[in-house]
Amino acid sequence: MADVSTMERKILVAVDEGEESAYALSWCLKNVITVNSKDTLILLYVKPPRTVYTALDGTGYLFSTDIMAAMTKYGNDVADCVIEKAKRTCRDLQDVKVESRIESGDPRDVICQVVENIGADVFVMGSHGYGLLKRAFLGSVSNHCAQNVKCPVLIVKKPKTNAENK
Repeated sequence: MADVSTMERKILVAVDEGEESAYALSWCLKNVITVNSKDTLILLYVKPPRTVYTALDGTGYLFSTDIMAAMTKYGNDVADCVIEKAKRTCRDLQDVKVESRIESGDPRDVICQVVENIGADVFVMGSHGYGLLKRAFLGSVSNHCAQNVKCPVLIVKKPKTNAENK
C-alpha cells in the first residue's frame, strides 16, 4: 500500500450554510488530510436551482428587474460567504492546496458531476440528519451521492449535544 503522505489526492468537500457541513469540513481536516501531504482540497458550494419566476407573482404583482437582480446578487453573496468561511477554516493547512468551486443546480446532480469531472479520490459531506418523512419529501443529497459517485464517500454526522438530546 502506498504511503498516504506521498499520494496526490483530490479531496472534494461539499459546503453549505449549515453547521453540519462546517463540522464535516473540520472533521475532514483532522482525520482525512495528512500533514505534509500533496493533497488538494476542493471546497464545493452548490447554489440551489434558481426558481423560475414569471413576470407576475401569485398576487398579480410584477417582479421588477431590480428585484430579480437583488435576488441573484443575494444568492451570489451567500455562495461567496460560505466559501470564504470554509477557506478560513482551512487557513492553517500546510502543503495542501485549497481550491474552491461554486456551481448552480440540484445539489444531488451537480455534486455527482463535479466528483466525476475532477476525478476526486474522496468525497466528504455532512449529514443533515433528516428523519424518514422529511427525507422522503426532500430527498437525501448524501444518500444520492453515496449511491451514484464512483469514489469513496465519507458522510460525517455531527454529534448531537446534550441540549439536543432532551
